[in-house]
Amino acid sequence: MTMVKHSTKTAPVFRLARFIERWAAYAQGKGYGSTTIKKENQLVRKILNKQIALAVDIGGNVGEYTAEIRRLNPQAEIHTFEPSATNILQLKKRFEEDRQIVVVPWAVSSSGGTATLFSNVEGSGLGSLTKRKLDHFNIDFDVREQITTVRFEDYWTEYLNKRPLDLVKIDIEGHELAALRGFGKAIYSTSVVQFEVGGCNIDTKTFFQDFWYYFKDHNFSMHRITPLGLESITSYKEIDECFSTTNYLAINKV
Repeated sequence: MTMVKHSTKTAPVFRLARFIERWAAYAQGKGYGSTTIKKENQLVRKILNKQIALAVDIGGNVGEYTAEIRRLNPQAEIHTFEPSATNILQLKKRFEEDRQIVVVPWAVSSSGGTATLFSNVEGSGLGSLTKRKLDHFNIDFDVREQITTVRFEDYWTEYLNKRPLDLVKIDIEGHELAALRGFGKAIYSTSVVQFEVGGCNIDTKTFFQDFWYYFKDHNFSMHRITPLGLESITSYKEIDECFSTTNYLAINKV
């Protein structure tokens, strides 16, 4: 068997290359999206050039994104979807005095029914409808909770009376595409969609290419959120695939 010897001469070159690669990607917004809630909302406000009237937060967790929507839009009606019983209680307590925030105790998916929410601990921000393999982070995904799922088009029709949606944010740990596939005609009444792609998409085997074509087919332009602002993505390229947490805005062209 032939043994490949590691060269100490080339190791520094590879380390430098990885360093440059990491920061070049970060400048493009790849891996930039873990703590950008304020920036995301500021960009949406700038794009809409008005106060948000109706917003939907899919994957509310403990309400940080909902709270930022409220801070910038004091009169907005906000519907926050969160299936974790632990987080539902926190959300209701946090926003109990705000009658314009509706806490919806369901997960949004491509179909209505029941499902299992997997996580490492109750109320975890990592909670997903897929049992993720995170052994490489020494994280067990053994906590399970039975939850209710809903198609967003059904909710939009029954509870929102098919009203126009200024902002829809989707951060549901790899199931963003499934949620979008349940939007039906509601997507055409949505001005801006903010969504996330990251390591969880490895587990659900969904790719940026899937989002690119979904939004292209529904007449949206695509933009990646970067430290420098929005980068327009006018065509799909394989180099755009990135599984470090990255956030995007899809803007309705109509």
